[in-house]
Amino acid sequence: MIQQNPGESTSASIHKQMELAMAHPAIKAFVCGSLSGTCSTLLFQPLDLVKTRLQTLQKTRTPGSARVGMVTMFLSVVRTEKLQGLWKGVAPSFVRCIPGVGIYFSTFYSLKQHFFLERAPRAWEAVLLGAGSRTVAGVCMLPITVIKTRFESGRYNYSSVLGGLRSVCNTEGPRALFSGLTATLLRDAPFSGIYVMFYTQTKRALPPEVSSSLYAPLGNFSCGVLAGVLASLVTQPADVVKTHIQVSAHQHTRTRDAVRFIYTEHGFSGFFRGAVPRSLRRTLMAAMAWTVYEQLMNRMGLKS
Repeated sequence: MIQQNPGESTSASIHKQMELAMAHPAIKAFVCGSLSGTCSTLLFQPLDLVKTRLQTLQKTRTPGSARVGMVTMFLSVVRTEKLQGLWKGVAPSFVRCIPGVGIYFSTFYSLKQHFFLERAPRAWEAVLLGAGSRTVAGVCMLPITVIKTRFESGRYNYSSVLGGLRSVCNTEGPRALFSGLTATLLRDAPFSGIYVMFYTQTKRALPPEVSSSLYAPLGNFSCGVLAGVLASLVTQPADVVKTHIQVSAHQHTRTRDAVRFIYTEHGFSGFFRGAVPRSLRRTLMAAMAWTVYEQLMNRMGLKS
């Protein structure tokens, strides 16, 4: 009788458990979401950086001074920080988006399978589905979001993501890592809810020959662009408030303080500063993430 090596038995058991874990649909959804988040984050980081710089730009007191726009800010960053300066903050963006998008899609998939296994969600149900998924991901990744926003602002010289987290905890306390929570949820939950609603409704309106052909990724991407533009415009004011709170947490301890400051300094238009680069980034990033996610899920034999 051949005796089995106990070490080999344990190794095989662990390997089998890992295979079973990876076979779980929610894990597959997490992996697909993380991969889609990686691609979109790397491509559109410059737009996020420019958006943050525009939102935190101090109001000039010089009469007749030209208004700084997206292109001007792009050129200014390249001139002062070289081309790689446009990707400043990409490290915390990766740390936030790769697991964050994975958490979002795995939560979305799990909720959809639990509540809408037999039918497609209605418009208002799609809003709740998207908003709920984003709330879970947003709360989990908020400390990294704070560090990312500070990296992009150019006002902090953190050596790394971990160094930034340690610095904030030591100088401002752990609570500062959750600064802007209300504004973040007011931005992200409605954005995802509105996005999912428009995305699912426009996809449903596509002709069957498009949805089931080689043009399906292009159709999905187009639906994502339309949904992203609408959702970005609705949630832009909350994004500006969130940025101010996270960059100047010592100055804006409450959401209403940031709202009052923005309105006093820049007027109503101040709530839409950085709207163009943000709309471009969020729209293209969301459209790409959903397109890649759905294609990967289809390849794994799962209904997204």
